[in-house]
Amino acid sequence: MDMSSRDQKLSFLFFLPAFVFMILFFVYPMLLLIKDSFFDDDDPSKFIGVQHYTKALTSDTFHQSLTNTIEYVIGAVAIELLLGMILALLLSTGFKGANIIRTLLLSPLMISPLVCGLIWKFMLNDQFGILNVILYKIGLIKSPQSILWLSDTKYALISCMIADVWLTTPFMMLILLAGIQGIPESLYEAARIDGANKFQNFLHITLPSLKPVIVVAVIIRIIDAAKSFDIIWVMTQGGPSGSSSLVSTLIYKSVARYNQEGYASAMAVIFMIILLAICSFFFKQFWNPNKNAVR
Repeated sequence: MDMSSRDQKLSFLFFLPAFVFMILFFVYPMLLLIKDSFFDDDDPSKFIGVQHYTKALTSDTFHQSLTNTIEYVIGAVAIELLLGMILALLLSTGFKGANIIRTLLLSPLMISPLVCGLIWKFMLNDQFGILNVILYKIGLIKSPQSILWLSDTKYALISCMIADVWLTTPFMMLILLAGIQGIPESLYEAARIDGANKFQNFLHITLPSLKPVIVVAVIIRIIDAAKSFDIIWVMTQGGPSGSSSLVSTLIYKSVARYNQEGYASAMAVIFMIILLAICSFFFKQFWNPNKNAVR
């Protein structure tokens, strides 16, 4: 047996566990999900075609949850990217105490989404929430009950978004910081010789070099934010009046409360297709490490 054949067999042996894992825990459940979406909820053996898909696509409730999900994802990911970039740039300067600050900033990553939801539910409580007390003390609101963060349809989704941003901005910061530290210092030295200022360095060196990193981080966060459940469920359960309901919470309610497994499966398939389309768009439009690399 030659060396090439042995290497191929060894590579296959290393790949086999991951392949089996994907088949058992990703491909098989996904096929079951698609199959269930074509069968009746009351009689799982009865094939009903695309009725569940038609129901979902014409449902105002699904449309509202889908709109909320899009707003939630765009708002949370955009703010996390902006804050993560600012924090990463500050930490990359290596100021005194940067390591301590970085450790403190990463502490939310040690908290589960469920606990994060409980913390912010307490902080945004309509009656004794500390955030309203602080806003009242500094004179931004007239009374500690001026803003009903969790029970007002205008603020419920924003409240959940605040909790999500607090929890996952450190992840974005960490990814961007690693990318910044991987940029060759010689590029900045050459720019300084040419008389470039810090903003020009960021615009023409840092940002182009970080583009592949940003694309990966944004895609990960889009997928993660789109399937958010714990924070939403703990803080508002999708209320009031569905104002903070996401597709994930709607699917859960359809299964847990109404035993609509087929209908829930159809909504999940539709949502999965939308996510795949968005991720494919990002990869096609922005992912080109060789092109974006600064030489």
